[in-house]
Amino acid sequence: MRSLQFIAINQIALVEMPLPLAGPGEAVVAIRAAALNHRDVWIKSGQYAGLKYPCTAGADGAGVVESVGAGVEAAWVGREVVINPALDWGPKETAQGAGFSILGMPRHGTMADRVVVPATQLADKPAHLSWEAAAALPLAGLTAYRALFTRAQLRGSERILITGVGGGVAAIAVQFAVAHGCEVWVTSGSKEKIARAVALGARGGFDYRVTSWPAEAVQTAGAFDAVFDSSGGAGFEGLIDAVAPGGRIVFVGATAGNPGSLPMRKVFWRQVSLLGSTMGSPADWEGMLAFVKQHRLQPAISAVFPLERAAEAFGQIERGGQFGKVVITLGTDSR
Repeated sequence: MRSLQFIAINQIALVEMPLPLAGPGEAVVAIRAAALNHRDVWIKSGQYAGLKYPCTAGADGAGVVESVGAGVEAAWVGREVVINPALDWGPKETAQGAGFSILGMPRHGTMADRVVVPATQLADKPAHLSWEAAAALPLAGLTAYRALFTRAQLRGSERILITGVGGGVAAIAVQFAVAHGCEVWVTSGSKEKIARAVALGARGGFDYRVTSWPAEAVQTAGAFDAVFDSSGGAGFEGLIDAVAPGGRIVFVGATAGNPGSLPMRKVFWRQVSLLGSTMGSPADWEGMLAFVKQHRLQPAISAVFPLERAAEAFGQIERGGQFGKVVITLGTDSR
C-alpha cells in the first residue's frame, strides 16, 4: 500500500508498505481522505517533540473499516468512520495523562491507503459530511470544541474574538461559536480571510498587523467576554487589552512563539482568566461529533490534493495561504 512518510527533517516521500494487520482491540481502516495540520508541518521541519523516522504522516482521517482484531465487534466492518486522533487521554477530564499521544507521530498516521488504530478511536462518520469534510474535522474540531466549551465554558449570549482566522482550528472555532449563538469577531492579516469568516457568520474583523487593533476592536464591538487564540507571540498582550474584566483567554497553540512579556498587574487586576487547552478527551470527542451533527456543520476546506501531490499540500500550509483545512484524498470512492 502507499504511505506518505516523514523520512528525515524536511524530507517526505511516498513509499510502498506491507498491508497492516489488526491486532487485538484494533481495526484496519481503508482511508478515503486525510487532512493536514500545522502539527504535520512542524514534524516535517523537525520542530516537534519525540520525532521518530520513518513515520506515516497524518492525524486526521476518514474511511471504511476493512477488518478488526480479536475483541472488536465484527459489526464495525464495512462502516464509514472518522478517527479520533487523541490516543490514550487518561483517566482525568481536567488534563491528558502521561501516556497521551496524537496519531501520526510516533504511531503511523492516516496519510496511507490503510491505517491501524485502536477500535476505541472509531466513530461513525456524520452522514451529512463528504469524505473530505469528515477528514477535515477530527483534530481541529476536537481542539476547538474543548477550548470553547469545556475550558472557556462559552455561553451563547457572549461576545468572542477568534484570532488568526484562516487556520483549520480557528475557522471551525468560528463555526462552533456562531452555531452556539455567540457574537463572533475575528482577527487576520488578510482582508480576504476576514471576509471568509464573515461568510461563516462572524460580525467582522480586525487587522492584527495594525498596532492599535485592540483599541479599534473594543471601540467597534465592545470588550470581549472570551478570546480564542492559537498564535501567542508578541500580539498576545493585545488580547489582554481586548478582553473584558472577568473575561477568559483560551489558547491552543503558540505558532508565533511565546509572548514577549505578560502584563501581570493588568491580568490580576482585571480578573482575567488564562486557559491553556490541548486536543480533547473522549467525552469532548463525543460532544463535538454530536454538536456537528446537530447543527449540520461543514468544516471549511481550503484545497484538496491527491496523495501523489502531498508536497503541494504541505507547501500551502507552509506559506500560510489557506482558509480552513487542506485535505488529501485516497481511494477511488471519494464522495
